[in-house]
Order: sequence, then C-alpha cells, then structure tokens
Amino acid sequence: MSTTTDDYDSLSPAEREVRDKADREREAKEQAALPYTWKQQLGDVDIEVPVPKGTRGRDLNVVIQKKKLSVGLKGKEPIMAGELCKDIKVDESTWTLEDQQIVFVHLEKLNKQQWWENVLTHHPKIDTRKIVPENSKLSDLDGETRGMVEKMMFDNQQKQMGKPTSDEIKKMEAIKKFQAAHPELDFSNAKIS
Repeated sequence: MSTTTDDYDSLSPAEREVRDKADREREAKEQAALPYTWKQQLGDVDIEVPVPKGTRGRDLNVVIQKKKLSVGLKGKEPIMAGELCKDIKVDESTWTLEDQQIVFVHLEKLNKQQWWENVLTHHPKIDTRKIVPENSKLSDLDGETRGMVEKMMFDNQQKQMGKPTSDEIKKMEAIKKFQAAHPELDFSNAKIS
C-alpha cells in the first residue's frame, strides 16, 4: 500500500485510477515472486506450495500452529515459514499433497470477518480495501441465515412497491384475528403502528 487514505482521498478519479493500476501491478509482481500462491474468503485461506514432482507425504515437513506456518521438504530449508498475519483455528486447518507436486494448505481463520493482508507477516501485503468478494448464492447459506436474507429481500421488494412488509402483514393478521374474536369492541378510532 503506497498511499495513505488522506493522500488517496485528495486525488481526482483519473489520478486514483492511475494509482490503483500501479498498485495492482506492484502487488501482482510481489505476489508472483512468493514461493506459493494463495487466495482467501472471509472465513479461510487456501495456499498452494509447489514441490518437486514425485514428492510423497512422508518427504514433507508441514507445521500448522495458531500463529505459525512452515511448509518444506524434510532435511531442507522450508519453502515457506514464519508468523501468520492473523490467528487460525488449528483443529480445522489441514494440508494435503496433490498430484505429488503441490502442497495444498487450508487455514480456517479465527476471525471470519477480516481479510488478510498477507499470509506470513514478513511477506508483501495486499490492499484489503480493494478486495471484491465473490457473490454468494442463497443455497450456500445455512437455513437460519437464508431465511433472514429471503425475508429482507421480500421486505425490500414490498417497500419498493409501496406494499406492507412481512412484519406489517403479521401485525394486520393478528389484529384481524383479535377483531374477529372480539366483535363487541369498536376499532374504528384505533391507531395502529
């Protein structure tokens, strides 16, 4: 990140575009120079570490700790090693060897609401303000969250059409039931909010 927020805010849209392009190019070069590739979602980080073709699991030395990560071949300097930029859930993090040439490391973030700037603290950082998360599908959500999102979408659509929201519909139904159960009461001057 070559700019401060104050400096960036004072730039014109055209200057910001030039600065963003330069920053993206610099970040891409820095990330390409790393001995691994990585990507992240809000909840996890996936790392791919190339190893010599024909490598077997027993040839590897992989250490995953709450705040540290090391991947390498036994008896040699680690390919990557150091302090993780954020804490992870060790019990939910794993590694596998794919096609005898790539060590795939899956790290579960402890804080699932925070983007990582880098994997290891001594490696170049990315600008997390520029991350565009992938769109999630409703089917990806758990039942409770999906229900909440569908309710919010319905209520938003109803408001746009000038119709009552789901909560307002429930209130009206409850009032109708109460009126039906108590026809002796006069609701003509009642204010319902």
